[in-house]
Amino acid sequence: MGDPSGIGPEIVARSLPRLKSLADFVIIGDRWVIDKIRNPKSKINSKSEIRNPKFIDLNNVDHKEFSFGKIHPEYGYASIEYLDKAMELIKKKEIDCLVTAPISKEAINLAGFRYSGHTEYFEEKTGCKDTVMMLLNKRLKFSLLTRHIPLKNVSAALKQGKLAKVIMLTDKSLKELFLIKFPRIVVCGLNPHASDNGIIGSEENNIIKPVLVKLRRKIKYLAGPLSSDVAIKQAKDGAYDCVIAMYHDQALIPLKLLGDKTGVNLTLGLPFIRTSPLHGTAYDIAGRNLASPDSLIAAVQCALQCRLKRKKA
Repeated sequence: MGDPSGIGPEIVARSLPRLKSLADFVIIGDRWVIDKIRNPKSKINSKSEIRNPKFIDLNNVDHKEFSFGKIHPEYGYASIEYLDKAMELIKKKEIDCLVTAPISKEAINLAGFRYSGHTEYFEEKTGCKDTVMMLLNKRLKFSLLTRHIPLKNVSAALKQGKLAKVIMLTDKSLKELFLIKFPRIVVCGLNPHASDNGIIGSEENNIIKPVLVKLRRKIKYLAGPLSSDVAIKQAKDGAYDCVIAMYHDQALIPLKLLGDKTGVNLTLGLPFIRTSPLHGTAYDIAGRNLASPDSLIAAVQCALQCRLKRKKA
């Protein structure tokens, strides 16, 4: 259920009745916190149309001091305990895929964990170092070359080997998880106008282009580097199946403009399917029944679809 003090408990409670009998659900969290949500219809333990809901109550929040909308080490620690329990169930093959509600990077770091997000947590726990963050909605798919790093560090993090791995894993995942036989991938440039052939920066000519020349022997449809505004516009219009973005906001801004309610974060390269909604803890509205569960619902639907398609691939 993510950070107990964020909107995770609320969107979990509000989304499951709408998902009805799509799957057998296991909820990992603190039942008292979810029951604290003001809308009685959203309580997980009430009679609903959910098929066989199972609640694993870790009971790891101090009820006397609890309040929604606060960054606190205790809540960061609780968030990690929910993930640890989920990993235990994955290893025992008791669950098929995992959907995570938002956590607070600040809270988990205050609790002593040095993760910059869910993806880094899963990398450490699974030993999978070549994971890729794919962000998508109904109109666009992005794979990120870099994730949660300062913008000033993006250029130094742009390495040929890393870019090649991101493109290859994206191609493989589009085939396995979305059943696209010949994925069409476009790579964004880092600089304005994709550097205008080296006039505005050197990363396109020195790093990106050599990688694309080599990979075109293996990937049939691989375009770029294109100016990001051109690449994203053409992908939105259907010319490409996925965009490779150089940095976080290069992908997030168009995604949220074009459909934040259907936005999903899908982690590529893990031994299991993992998704999450495309938003954060939203402390400012937590506990007030104002949060939309739409992105979490989209994340659940995406996880189920990817799991089924992987079986067919």
